[in-house]
Amino acid sequence: MKKFLVTCIFLVLGIVVVSAISPYIRVAELSGEMYEVVSKVKTVLNDAGYDIIGDHQPGNNPDLYVLVFTSDELVEFSQGSKDRGILTAAMKVGFQRTEGKIIVSIVNPEYLFYAYFRELMSETSFKSSAMQISSEIKSTMRGVGNVMEPFGGDLTEKELIKYRYMAGMPDFDKTVNLAEFESFDKGVVAIQKGLSAEGSTVKVYEIINESGKTALFGVGLMDKEEGEAHFLPIIGESHVAAMPYEIILQGNKATMLHGRYRFALHWPERTMRTFTKIMSSPGDVEDAMLSVFETD
Repeated sequence: MKKFLVTCIFLVLGIVVVSAISPYIRVAELSGEMYEVVSKVKTVLNDAGYDIIGDHQPGNNPDLYVLVFTSDELVEFSQGSKDRGILTAAMKVGFQRTEGKIIVSIVNPEYLFYAYFRELMSETSFKSSAMQISSEIKSTMRGVGNVMEPFGGDLTEKELIKYRYMAGMPDFDKTVNLAEFESFDKGVVAIQKGLSAEGSTVKVYEIINESGKTALFGVGLMDKEEGEAHFLPIIGESHVAAMPYEIILQGNKATMLHGRYRFALHWPERTMRTFTKIMSSPGDVEDAMLSVFETD
């Protein structure tokens, strides 16, 4: 009743209430070993029809883990945007062991949809489909736990669509060009080969959409001095579901999101003081990604 009265007052006064969206949802706090909790989440996702396409231990830290899942519906829906829409096809579950508990979290699908689909989310039918998919994922995760608490900061729909951390910083359109190939198929082969080579990167997952000539590769950043082991403890391991980083292949061109955009998007509540402590990380990530294409 109180909420209803407050809403009526806002409407009478002509005040528009703008809801904010958080990047993560804390799903559960569970006891047990990491492998037991991970196994439980895998079962819940598989039973709901999702495909587990990768898992990762960021920075080789035994207290951190990530599962990546997708579905035919997610892949098909991601093709609604030919401009890196495939980024939304990979959903991630994060695990962090802290104070004797394992915190299970997910990247908020709604947050990603606004950030990566942008203006498409202004179209009523498209937004309706996106929200339905988001609702289904959240409903599935209730099989793991019922905490379902948003965290990690918050941005409005409008802010996400045009997101940049501050004036002069990169936005979604400021991509980093990594390589160009004779064809999409040759690009896929080259990236697979580069990620299989011994080095500072490892393939966590891949999603290849032949019909749309788009592919997404999740890349673990394994260098102890410049990779996940370096920057995650500084900017926040509770956001572990932000990992792994991505290489996007569209047609014959491979790109990545600019580090100063992607780090800020996944850690929006961090201050510039904190980001200054990982000032070299965007460049380090770019170097690591470029190394994928340096194999013979």
